[in-house]
Amino acid sequence: MKKDLLAYSALTAICLIWGTTYMALRIAVLHFPPFLFVTIRQLIAGALLIGIIMLTQKVAWPGIRDIRYQAVAGFFLITIGNGLVAWAEVHIPSGIAAVICSLVPLVVIMINLTANREERPNIPIVVGIGLGFAGISMIFGGEVSQFANGSYLLGMIVTFIAVIGWAGGSVWIKKRKTQTNLFMNVGLQMFFGGVWMIPFSLAFDDLSAVRWSAEAGYALVYLIVFGSVIAFTCYTYALRNLPMTIVSLYAYVNPIVAVILGWLVLDEKLTATMGIAIMITVAGIYIVNRGYQLRNQWKAQLTPDG
Repeated sequence: MKKDLLAYSALTAICLIWGTTYMALRIAVLHFPPFLFVTIRQLIAGALLIGIIMLTQKVAWPGIRDIRYQAVAGFFLITIGNGLVAWAEVHIPSGIAAVICSLVPLVVIMINLTANREERPNIPIVVGIGLGFAGISMIFGGEVSQFANGSYLLGMIVTFIAVIGWAGGSVWIKKRKTQTNLFMNVGLQMFFGGVWMIPFSLAFDDLSAVRWSAEAGYALVYLIVFGSVIAFTCYTYALRNLPMTIVSLYAYVNPIVAVILGWLVLDEKLTATMGIAIMITVAGIYIVNRGYQLRNQWKAQLTPDG
């Protein structure tokens, strides 16, 4: 029971923290080359977390196989999942990036349909996820007119690729149980994600235009401490202790947090349509959770005693 409470607390933290990171990342990449920014952020965050674990818990260094697992996970989750979103946010608003990233649960379901029979969704889960995505789509439906813009469309396509990378990496981690320290794994994933990002920065960033600003500096500190170390640790913990499709629901909550934060802090407009859309999204999340409860009950009834 305590383990479940910690897992759902970790999921709640992800929903709240990662809801703010889209705005912070947007601020940063408008003042600093995106791939280089992600490289610096993840290398520092990964090294920081690894150092803390080594000093405070005296954890043994993982074996070659475990390091290889975390390096692969870091490529998909960090280099592809996070790095491409950073680049895309140069061309599209942070809210639109958050909406596209809400497709993660749908991609996870498609992957699980072919790879994991035990996590195949029932009808309530599918309906709930569809309802949640419909609500998110309503929030930013007014942006459809921008699709004709070439750089805008490219930013959307790149974000879709990031979604596939993140979903695939998440399922991959879920299937490979390791005995190594959870926080060490997270640190290695972030660090390797930053390493794999270096070639992207050399190839696509305009490194001659690198100029530090207060906005980029504040965003870097926030994203390292909260967006990377704290939230990514919570994400990995939740993956280990909750069904994959439940964990992926954070992608629906993040855009809601972004909209409310923009209204409260940046004085952005929150219309009645947006309010209705938020309620629809929350209803979808409830239905998904209810679907998992029903599925577990059906499994218990079908399992013979003894």
